Amino acid sequence: MFIPLILSSQTPAHTDSSTAKSIPIQAMRATEIITVDGMLQEQVWQRPGYGEFKQQRPFEGAAPMQRTEVWVAYDDEALYVAARMYDTAPDSIMKMLARRDQDFTADWFAFYVDPYHDRRSGNYFALSVSGSVVDGTLYNDDWDDNSWDGVWEGRAHIDDQGWTAEMRIPFSQLRFKQQDAYVWGVNFRRSIGRFYERDFVVYRPNKESGFVSRFPDLLGLERITPARGIEVLPYVTTRAEFLHAQTNDPFNSGSKYLPGVGADFKMGLGSNLTLDGTINPDFGQVEVDPAVVNLSDVETFFQEKRPFFIEGANTFSFGQGGSNDFWGFNWGDPDFFYSRRIGRAPQGGLPSHDFAEVPTGVHILGAGKLTGKIIDGWNIGMVHAVTSREYANLESGGIRSRAEVEPLTYYGVARAQRDFNDGLQGFGVISTLTSRSLGDAALRDQLSSNALVVGVDGWTFLDSDKTYVITGWGGLTSVHGSTTRMTALQRGSRHYLQRPDSKRFHVDSTATSMTGFAGRFTLNKQKGSFLLNAALGVIDPRFEINDLGFIWRTDVVNYHVAGGYKWTDPTGWYNSINLMFSIFGSTNLDGETIWRGYWTSSNWTLPSFYSVRIAYAYNPYSFDARSTRGGPLMLNPVGWEIDLNFSSDSRKSVVADFFGMIYQGGGGQQINGGLDIQFKPMPNLSVTVGPSLNRNRGGAQWVGSYSDPGATRTFGTRYIFADFSQTELSANIRLDWTFTPELSLQLFAQPLISSGAYTKFKEFLAPRTFDFQVYGTNGSSIKPVPDGVGGISGFEVDADGPGPATAYAFSNPDFSYKSLRGNAVLRWEFRPGSALYVVWTQSRSDSETMGEFQFNRSFSRLWQAKPDNIFMLKFTYWWPM
Repeated sequence: MFIPLILSSQTPAHTDSSTAKSIPIQAMRATEIITVDGMLQEQVWQRPGYGEFKQQRPFEGAAPMQRTEVWVAYDDEALYVAARMYDTAPDSIMKMLARRDQDFTADWFAFYVDPYHDRRSGNYFALSVSGSVVDGTLYNDDWDDNSWDGVWEGRAHIDDQGWTAEMRIPFSQLRFKQQDAYVWGVNFRRSIGRFYERDFVVYRPNKESGFVSRFPDLLGLERITPARGIEVLPYVTTRAEFLHAQTNDPFNSGSKYLPGVGADFKMGLGSNLTLDGTINPDFGQVEVDPAVVNLSDVETFFQEKRPFFIEGANTFSFGQGGSNDFWGFNWGDPDFFYSRRIGRAPQGGLPSHDFAEVPTGVHILGAGKLTGKIIDGWNIGMVHAVTSREYANLESGGIRSRAEVEPLTYYGVARAQRDFNDGLQGFGVISTLTSRSLGDAALRDQLSSNALVVGVDGWTFLDSDKTYVITGWGGLTSVHGSTTRMTALQRGSRHYLQRPDSKRFHVDSTATSMTGFAGRFTLNKQKGSFLLNAALGVIDPRFEINDLGFIWRTDVVNYHVAGGYKWTDPTGWYNSINLMFSIFGSTNLDGETIWRGYWTSSNWTLPSFYSVRIAYAYNPYSFDARSTRGGPLMLNPVGWEIDLNFSSDSRKSVVADFFGMIYQGGGGQQINGGLDIQFKPMPNLSVTVGPSLNRNRGGAQWVGSYSDPGATRTFGTRYIFADFSQTELSANIRLDWTFTPELSLQLFAQPLISSGAYTKFKEFLAPRTFDFQVYGTNGSSIKPVPDGVGGISGFEVDADGPGPATAYAFSNPDFSYKSLRGNAVLRWEFRPGSALYVVWTQSRSDSETMGEFQFNRSFSRLWQAKPDNIFMLKFTYWWPM
C-alpha cells in the first residue's frame, strides 16, 4: 500500500524518458565469443551498463520499482543484447511459460530496433524470465505485428540478484543499408509482472502518439554488412483423413492418405529487399475456423492463419498510415487485399449428381512475395500467386463425369508507400489484379474474368508537433465478365442495383464490366487529454473488390464526429478513465438516411487493475436498404443498445472477462453475453473456457420473395418475413501446455448449438414503412405442408386467399444446427527455425428442421454424430545458405 503513494509523489529525473534527444547508447564490438546462456559471464558485459529507465505504467514518468541495466555488443555476424533485471525479491518473479508469440503477464525483457533509422519501422524481440519468446515488426511509428518469426536466440537466468537476459540477433534477420558506420534507433523495455509495471528507456506518454520516432540512437556499429543470403525451409508432410462417408459413395471409402513435399525459401536481394517464395506450398491451417450460423446477407470474415500470408501482412496495410486511431460507426473499411481469397474453396456450381467429390480448397501451384525498401525510402510489397484448375468428380445414375469448379487463376498485389519530412506526410499506392482462364462455359457465367483494383492513400500532419493528422484513401475498381455474370454481380448482396425505388441506380443487363469508386478521410487528434476524431467516407454501389479483397457493404456515405477526455494520472480510486461520445450517420447515394445515432462510452481501469467498460447508443428511425434483399426501402424503427465489459486482474491465477449486450430496436430484441475464464494452475499450463449465449427475438426476419404483378405497392414483388426466435449457445475451450520454450501442446474445441424458430409469416406491405400483413389474416392464407413423418416441410402462402394474387410455397426455415470443431497441435522447435508438428483435427455436425432450443437433445445428437478426423505430421528444417 505504501509503494504507490511513494512513487506517485516522485518527480522524474533530469532525463526526459519520453524523448530520444539526449541519450545515445553505445554498442561495443565483442573481442571474444559470446555464448548465449543468460549468464552474462563475457568481458563485454562487465563494463557499466545503461540504466536510465522510467515507468510507462502504472505511474507514468516515475522511477522504476526495480533497477535495470542493459548492454549492446556486436561482431561480424550478429547483434548481442544483455540485460540485468535487479530484483529485491527474486522469489516473487512471475515465471509463466507459454508458446511463441503469446503475450502474457509475467516478467519480460524486450529489445526494439530501427535498423533503417527511418523512425517509423523496425523489429522487436522479447524474452520472458522462463524463456518464452515474442518477436515481430514495428510500423506506422505506433503499431506492431507479431506475425514475423525471426531466427534468433535468447536465454534467461535467475540468481540471487534478480534475473538476466541475453540475446543473439543475426544481422541476416534485420534489414539495413550498407554503410561505413551506422546509427540505428533502439529501445528497451522491462515488465515486472507482480507490479503490472512497464519500464522503458524511452516510453510513449499515455496522452501522446509516436513510439519508434522517440528511440534513442545506437552508436558504435562499424564494419558490418547486411547478411542477406538464401534461407530454404523444405518440408515433408503426411496426412491421413478418416471422413464420414455416405452409403455407396464411390469417391469416399472413409479414409485417405496424402503425402506431400515442398519448400519455402527466403532470399535477400541486395541489402534492402527480401524475396519469399514457395514451391508446392503446404497452406493447411493448424487452427480451424469457427462454426458460424449466418442469417444475414453479409459474407462471414475469417482471419488469415497461414504463415506465408500473415508474415509481413502490415506491408500491405492500406489507408491506415499516419494516424494512431481510426474510429468507425456502421462503417467497415474495405480490405483491398484479403489473402483468404487465394486457395479458397472452389466457387463453381455443380450439375445434377448423385455423388460428388469436390476439393475443399484450390491448390496453390506457387506463390512469391517481395518486400523491402528501394531508392528514396519507398517501402514496397508484392505478392504473386497462381492457383490450379480444379475439377469435381461426379457420379449420376452409375455414370461418372467431372466438372470444372475453379479455373486457372493468377493473383497479384503491388503496394508502395513512402513518408516525407520525418513522417509529417506520407503517400502510397496499391493495386491488385485477378485474372482467370475461363475455358468452361458454365464458369464464364459464374465468375469474373478479370478484376483490377487501384488505390492511393496518404496522410499529412497539420502541425510540426504531430498533434492533428488527416488521413485519406481512395480506390477505383473495374471488373469484367460475361453479361450473365455482370448481371448477377449487380444484383448480388454487395450491390443490390436492382432496388426498385432507387433514384440513380439500376441493373444494366447488357454490361460486360462494372466500375466503382470509394474513399474516406479521417481527422484525428493524436495528443493531449482531449480526444477528437472525425471521418467522412463513401462507397459507390458498383465498387467491387471481392475477387482479392473483402467488403461488407456498398452504397453508403458515412460520417461521424467524436470526442472525449482521458484521465491518465492514477489516483486512489482509478488508474485511468476514458470518456467518449459521438454523433454519426449514414445515407445511401440516393440521399436516404440508412443509419444514424448517438453513442457514448466510458472505460475505467481501477487500482486493482480490474477494468470496466460501459457504452450506450441511441438510434433514431432510419431506412433499411438491405432487409428486403434488393427490394424497396424498409423503415428501421427507433433502437438503443447497451454494452458492458468487465476484466479482472491478469496477474492472478484465475482471470475472468465478461461481456454483455442488449439491443432493442428493429421490431425485436437481442441479448447476448459471455464469460471467458482463464485458469493458470501451473506456470506452464493455461486452460481457458469461454461460454457465450445469444438470444435474438426479431420482428422482421427475412424469409424470401416472389414475383406477383398484383403487388403494385411493392413494385411487383412480394417480400416474406417472419417473427424470429433464435437461441445460440457456444464456447471456446483452449488448453495451452508449454513443456519448454521449444515444446508445447495446444488443445482447442468449439461446440456450437444454434436453433431458430420462424412464426407469424407475413408480407411487407409498403416501402418506407414497417407495416406487414400476417398470413392467415385479412383474407390471406397460409397452409403448412406436412413432411410425412409428423413434421412440416414447408408452407404455402397466398396474399388474398381465393383472389387473383399468386400463391407461393417455401421450405420450412426452422433449424437446429450443432457443431463441434477442435484440434490438438504438438509443436517442437528442435533447432532455431526448424520444427516438427503433430496435428489432430476433428469435426462433427448435425442439423434438423426444428426451431425449439433443446440442449439435452442437441448435445446427445451432436455426440452421436459421426466425426471427421484428420491427422497430420509436418517436418520443416531451416537451412541457411
